[in-house]
Amino acid sequence: MNITKPSLDISVVLPVYNEQDPLPSVIPELSAVLRGLSRSYEIIAVDDGSTDNTVGVLRRLQEREPNLRIIQFRRNFGQTPAFQAGFDHARGEIIITMDADGQQDPADIPALLKKLEEGNYDLVNGWRQNRKEPLTRKALSFLGNLVIANASAIRIHDRGCSLKAFRRDLAKQMNLYGELHRFLPEMANLIGARIGEAPVNDRPRKAGKSKYGAFSRAPRVLLDLLTVSFLLGYSHRPMQLFGRVGLASSGVGGLILLYLGGAKIISGLIGGAEGFRAYRIGDSPWLMLGVLLTVLGVQFLMMGLLGEILTRTYHEAQKKPIYAVRKVWEAGPEDEEEL
Repeated sequence: MNITKPSLDISVVLPVYNEQDPLPSVIPELSAVLRGLSRSYEIIAVDDGSTDNTVGVLRRLQEREPNLRIIQFRRNFGQTPAFQAGFDHARGEIIITMDADGQQDPADIPALLKKLEEGNYDLVNGWRQNRKEPLTRKALSFLGNLVIANASAIRIHDRGCSLKAFRRDLAKQMNLYGELHRFLPEMANLIGARIGEAPVNDRPRKAGKSKYGAFSRAPRVLLDLLTVSFLLGYSHRPMQLFGRVGLASSGVGGLILLYLGGAKIISGLIGGAEGFRAYRIGDSPWLMLGVLLTVLGVQFLMMGLLGEILTRTYHEAQKKPIYAVRKVWEAGPEDEEEL
């Protein structure tokens, strides 16, 4: 993968959707913090098809903040595509993501940068302290983090915090789709990133209202978790998953059929032809179960084979590597190549 070298120190990516009210205070506050770092920077506001005057507000803010860049989608695509667009257009060595509603404090950015540099991490995730949210949302968030941590073996406290700092090479190697913005640490871990976390402040929204509810997003999170779990464990070897299920299912089904067949034969040996005919297995529910498990097992094996073919087609047709390189060190004056 060829990644161009950065031309700035920091890029801040803001997914924006109907945030005309908080933006007039969020952008100046963010700009003041970034100027105080004495580093070159840009702010990338990705408008996700807003239906209010968000773009107009951003254009007015751009007159006072020349480092503000605006990317406007043709329609509402979702937060994950907004993050991906921000990553694709970012020119900074370090890429920071945060929400545009004012709940995240830009004053926490220096702490994330310090953690990123001192700990030699590729991604630093914000960990919200004293959260200003209803108890139900905090409880669901705690439960969700617990379930995801156990499923992915990535031990961080707050996956729902959008305030994150990425090294450029990591962000450019991540391919986001669907609604996987909730699993950025897991997607980063998929390519071998070093992940840390830093405490950050949590504030009430400055204006507007949340675009989603805690209960409405739970089913989507669970479905995305299944996707991420598969990607983490079996994206390059689908037969290992489907094959195991297929072998187990067909094995149990085969044992049931073998038992029924053996029992009928033994009945014939003991009772003769009359005993053989008397032991009826055609009416037994065990026969149906055995046949069902055997057929399902064969189907899972076929799914595994098809998955292997699709995986190879995906990587070979696009010449997409099955690994991710951090850096290449060469001898000579140019001893380091950024990827």
